[in-house]
Amino acid sequence: MAQYQPQGFSILPPAVKHLLIINALGYLAYYVCYSQRIIDLNALLGLWNPDSGYFRLWQPLTYMFMHANFTHLFFNMFALWMFGNTMENFWGTRRFLTYYLACGLGAGLLTLLIPGTTLTVGASGAVYGLLLAFGMTFPNEYIYLYFLMPIKAKWFVIGYAALELIQGIFYSYDGVAHFAHLGGMLVGLLLILWWRRHPFRV
Repeated sequence: MAQYQPQGFSILPPAVKHLLIINALGYLAYYVCYSQRIIDLNALLGLWNPDSGYFRLWQPLTYMFMHANFTHLFFNMFALWMFGNTMENFWGTRRFLTYYLACGLGAGLLTLLIPGTTLTVGASGAVYGLLLAFGMTFPNEYIYLYFLMPIKAKWFVIGYAALELIQGIFYSYDGVAHFAHLGGMLVGLLLILWWRRHPFRV
């Protein structure tokens, strides 16, 4: 179990800062191009099922930097900052970025295996991986649910994973990529377990 050490803590470490900027610019470019009827960047850079005929090789990477609307962007970026700044300060930039991108890619690849999936956009898969990392690294730290109710990180993560699984099974057509979220958490779990057995050299 890790003991959190705040010395030298940066509230906006470099990888988190640049990811926030890239995601914000991605949404701004999408909004401007779509509103001006130039091109739908989400359709180009979002992740399509291979059976759709719109799938391109770059999409498992680029989809995680695009968002459907401002609310989607805001909550993903808030969670990225909330959990990402702690994990980047704890791990260092290289390990953090490796982990973030691996979770996002893993979430996207799992989504490709789910039949009936159309277009997927958003950083949620990578963000759910960060949530899992925070819960595994600092299991007894408190997260304030709705900014009011304190709950230990380990129970918060378990609860969110169970909720995503239930929603993925019973509410698969609600427009939310629940299995992408679970995919990000699964890749994150496997990567953390691998690093614990094979220390990551920075």
